[in-house]
Amino acid sequence: MAEFKTDIEIARAAHKRPITEIGAKLGIPAEDLVPYGHDKAKISARFIKGLENKPDGKLILVTAINPTPAGEGKTTTTVGLSDGLNRIGKRAITCIREASLGPNFGVKGGAAGGGHAQIVPMEDMNLHFTGDFHAITTAHNLLSALVDNHIYWGNELEIDTRRVTWRRVMDMNDRALRSVVTSLGGVANGYPREAGFDITVASEVMAILCLSRDLEDLEKRLGDIIVAYRRDKSPVFARDLKADGAMAVLLKDAMQPNLVQTLENNPAFVHGGPFANIAHGCNSVVATTTALKLADYVVTEAGFGADLGAEKFFDIKCRKAGLKPAAAVIVATVRAMKMNGGVKKDDLGHENVEAVKKGCANLGRHIENVKQFGVPVVVAVNHFTADTDAEIQAMKDFVASLGAEAILCKHWANGSAGIEELAHKVVQLAESGAAQFAPLYPDEMKLFDKMDTVVKRIYRGLEAIADKPVRDQLHAWEAAGYGNLPVCMAKTQYSFSTDPALRGAPVDHVVPIREVRLSAGAGFVVAICGEIMTMPGLPRVPSSEKIFLNEQGQIEGLF
Repeated sequence: MAEFKTDIEIARAAHKRPITEIGAKLGIPAEDLVPYGHDKAKISARFIKGLENKPDGKLILVTAINPTPAGEGKTTTTVGLSDGLNRIGKRAITCIREASLGPNFGVKGGAAGGGHAQIVPMEDMNLHFTGDFHAITTAHNLLSALVDNHIYWGNELEIDTRRVTWRRVMDMNDRALRSVVTSLGGVANGYPREAGFDITVASEVMAILCLSRDLEDLEKRLGDIIVAYRRDKSPVFARDLKADGAMAVLLKDAMQPNLVQTLENNPAFVHGGPFANIAHGCNSVVATTTALKLADYVVTEAGFGADLGAEKFFDIKCRKAGLKPAAAVIVATVRAMKMNGGVKKDDLGHENVEAVKKGCANLGRHIENVKQFGVPVVVAVNHFTADTDAEIQAMKDFVASLGAEAILCKHWANGSAGIEELAHKVVQLAESGAAQFAPLYPDEMKLFDKMDTVVKRIYRGLEAIADKPVRDQLHAWEAAGYGNLPVCMAKTQYSFSTDPALRGAPVDHVVPIREVRLSAGAGFVVAICGEIMTMPGLPRVPSSEKIFLNEQGQIEGLF
């Protein structure tokens, strides 16, 4: 029996090439790479600007079913597919998000793929990497400090301290900071007010960085951030505080995409990191559009299940950036189908074809949903060793009944050699010209109607509901000229409903929208649904308890 190696052991054994060699594969001169050590680098803005007139390659989205504790492997499949496309002679680039420290030390683990389909250096990617998240956190909190400082020094802008909407952020799960009171301690410390923290990946600054085309666009969007309202309810913008210039300075380097490599020494862009359950869940526009100028195929992913990540990729990122995806891959596993079919995690190792068939309802819903956007779909069955032939065939038969194909993929164990069939299928779909991409709703639709459309057509709910203050707020934003923005639904990733325990493919549920937030700089309206939190908490036994340095100074337990 072959020796089992963990993801981190496989990553440590990688034969990495110098990052300048990886850049040279793409035609990036060494002088246009800003190296961070020998195995990662940023790509210069000058080089990116010089690509404007080059034709685009094909954009492939990798998405998934709703996540379960059984595991799906979306990032692993994204990396594996990119390696597979390179293996069959196509020039392909992986484009994924950077990892948040909160989940790394909480429950989710790393975000660099797994097995023999990983991006390296894995430890760096899952920790501080090139400092982008620190820059985003600092820029966000600079604006927070400027708001309170302006109020302290006389409040010339007449900010209503009861209507300060700009919170603070940090890149860690810390439920104790969700709601706080600031400026206690007397006259020297300012005026006490209620405030709170979100996790950095939920920051509007993160979304702005990921949606900006260049530094000029970045600075304009930063200036458009609404930080508070006056007593007459007129907005106060970041530019009113003269914050946009300094924030852009802090983000100058963070705007440059990060170049790293897969285990098979193929190029990967890792840049940006908004969560898909509370933000738009896609890597940066500048990374994706740059990759499209340099490759035949760009394989990117959108966070969590297709009801969140893919919907936001299509309705926010593609709409705003003018992207037209050529095909989509939906990742699923036999184990996850059984869990959706009612099997407990401890029993997933036993064959249960009927549970697979029952659980396929969740997969079927995602296939139908992605097709609604006019994008052709293939299903990647991410293989686990305990999967039986009968269970795999049940999945294939179900997918075939919906007019699509499910392909067994063994990239975790075999790298690109285990995913060639999927690579050929993706090329076939992308080259067929079958994609007729269109967003789910038009710009001119009313904001609440956009939310209701997502609820009915993607979540298959009965309706979205909201109290009068929420609806009044939406009407006010429409009157102020923000009605043409897309909506970003913040909801649990575990279910089509707002109940994380409701697996499968529920219908006719009601989706309560308890709060709405205007991200005027990013260019969308956030609808916070059910009990979702924009600052997560740590679990009873956080992953951090198993993370340490061994005697050789190597990191253990990170993934």
